Amino acid sequence: MSVDRELIERKIALILTDLDQVRRLAALSFEEYQSDARHEALAERFLERIIGRLIDINFHLITEQTQTTPRDYHDSFLRLAPLGVVDGEQAARFARLAGLRNRLAHEYNGLDEQLVYAAAQQVTSELPAFLVAVRSHLG
Repeated sequence: MSVDRELIERKIALILTDLDQVRRLAALSFEEYQSDARHEALAERFLERIIGRLIDINFHLITEQTQTTPRDYHDSFLRLAPLGVVDGEQAARFARLAGLRNRLAHEYNGLDEQLVYAAAQQVTSELPAFLVAVRSHLG
């Protein structure tokens, strides 16, 4: 088995398209963000799609390189560090996004709009380096 670079590049291209949208929302002040309920709805959906695609990439890399599957979405980020894709600190920061993805996907009660706004800020600032690391790992 081998890593399907085309699959990963296709996922990254989709992530980057959604990231452009998240960037627009993250550029708003929190007051501007709060002023229109559509902002949070858009941020939630784009973040859910981005995180879901990152998880797809994680599972593919880990499964192909170790012949095992991660225990869960959180674990899929943590297991990137031993593979040398990202460092442990970066893996841990992104692993927290797996919990956000679950809350977004399952619409748990009262998702805090500040949490979603903060996640948009984090993804906007940290995701490009994460994607560079994934691409570098592919060689």
